[in-house]
Amino acid sequence: MPASTQNASPALLGRFKAVRSATLALCRPLSPEDMMVQSCSEASPIKWHLAHTSWFFETFVLSEFLANYSLFDPNFRWLFNSYYNSLGDMPEKKLRSSFSRPPLEIILAYRSHIDSAIEHLLQHPIEDEAARRIALGIEHEQQHQELIATDIKHALFTNPLHPPYIDRAEPVPFATIAPPLEWIEFSPGLTEIGLTPDLTSTDLFAFDNETPRHPFYVAPFRLASRLVTCAEYLAFIDQNGYNRPELWLSEGWTTIRAEGIQAPMYWQRDSETKSGWSIYTMHGLIPLEDLSETPVCHISLFEADAYARWAGHRLPTEFEWEYAAYQLGNAQTHSSTGNNSVDVHSRFAVTPNLLESGNLHPTAASHLPGLQQMFGDVWEWTASPYTGYPGYAPLPGALGEYNGKFMSSQMVLRGGSCVTPATHIRATYRNFFSPETRWQFSGLRLARDIR
Repeated sequence: MPASTQNASPALLGRFKAVRSATLALCRPLSPEDMMVQSCSEASPIKWHLAHTSWFFETFVLSEFLANYSLFDPNFRWLFNSYYNSLGDMPEKKLRSSFSRPPLEIILAYRSHIDSAIEHLLQHPIEDEAARRIALGIEHEQQHQELIATDIKHALFTNPLHPPYIDRAEPVPFATIAPPLEWIEFSPGLTEIGLTPDLTSTDLFAFDNETPRHPFYVAPFRLASRLVTCAEYLAFIDQNGYNRPELWLSEGWTTIRAEGIQAPMYWQRDSETKSGWSIYTMHGLIPLEDLSETPVCHISLFEADAYARWAGHRLPTEFEWEYAAYQLGNAQTHSSTGNNSVDVHSRFAVTPNLLESGNLHPTAASHLPGLQQMFGDVWEWTASPYTGYPGYAPLPGALGEYNGKFMSSQMVLRGGSCVTPATHIRATYRNFFSPETRWQFSGLRLARDIR
């Protein structure tokens, strides 16, 4: 008899429904035409995100664990496959914006079909593996919620009208003055990084790339108390930072030369503003001077590294970042399993600026002492390449393609952003992108050695 998780099913169903509803809520400000746009190589149309997240549950859960399950449409098996080569063919990513058919109403019907089937599955005791895959599907959908935000921001920016994603009834709190940058000292020595998942629970989730928990030596270091602001980054631009090859990694220098990059993505020269710049946000174009105290975002690893060199410092490693996050008490240790996860609802003196804040843009740090903005606002580039931890093993079967096959030519980011769902982020979470990536809400925090 297969093992069952009778007590987990009601809670799991509640999480499933909440996340599926949140995805649709993100789409409410959008027209069907908005949902067809694919404006850069990293992005996908919003309609595709809606279909693919349903495809994930159908492919990895319902088709394997729900008896007599009937596919909504057999063509969807390959049409909405993203990159799982072991499952067969898939359309080229760059062609996703040409999928005018199936129309949006069919995609929404597909989602309803999947929702009903998962609810039916969870009305009875289920196998542990089915529960774990549903939990993975929930986290997968939350990743796509963040992608929906980043992709539609780029799509609307490419429109010559630069329309906002949403108009707020109240102003976003961007004008707060950021505190002076301070340095927080850490002397860790031999510590432990990552976590060991509890395979009997779907509540303490972790992706396979966060495992296993393992010893790691971290030398003494100092970490900046907050993120680098737009005003500070503007000084780098004004002092000719983009035209000084000694500041740049070789590939970074080649990239900015080839692409003509002279500022972060979404910064535009604007002679009508005091600063001479405007920045496109999810709320439309805003003068840079109104955002000067907020963290700079939409920069590449190359830009983050060049700024750090210009400032006389460096980027932190992902291990320094994780150690600092735990030392702050911003992470809660589950001693019964050895797992660690962030409780973003109750462990912070200031509520992190994550998706639920509704700001949809980084905000200035608070004036409380100690490290600020460790979670939310922007994903923080680190100096660490994305590789497997010692003893890492990908999931078996097609799900092994989820993370492991990308462990090449990518760099790690930590901490989440202003469009990361609150229940999705934790101190061990390892995001990763190629170093030239700028379309994500990515910024930087400075570090330096203790000599």
